[in-house]
Amino acid sequence: MKRSKQLRGKIRHLRIRRKVHGTPERPRICVHKSLKHIYITALDDISREDGSVTILNLTTNSKSFKKDGKKAFRNIASAKMLGEIAGKSLLEKGIKEAVFDRGGYQYHGGVKAIAEAIRECGVKI
Repeated sequence: MKRSKQLRGKIRHLRIRRKVHGTPERPRICVHKSLKHIYITALDDISREDGSVTILNLTTNSKSFKKDGKKAFRNIASAKMLGEIAGKSLLEKGIKEAVFDRGGYQYHGGVKAIAEAIRECGVKI
């Protein structure tokens, strides 16, 4: 039986999630990409038993990104801008370390740009 591309991605993400956990001091930065947008979420997986606590949620599907008249939101430039915003927001909340969950995506292109932009802001990943 041949697995679909989406199912293979889910399996990769679950394999990563077995090893990566977020804490209040060191949250998990999770990346999700849709066909048009990029989403970044910082999560604390330990504080609640029934799920994760969201510390930070950012997306390219917001008014601040769309006000410049852009048409493309899932490129490396948008990913880098979103990573910089995430890094500054994490530092404002007093978070200096985090773990990076690439969400089953390859670590290149937009995912790599997000991680490097967060590191440049001073958050240790």
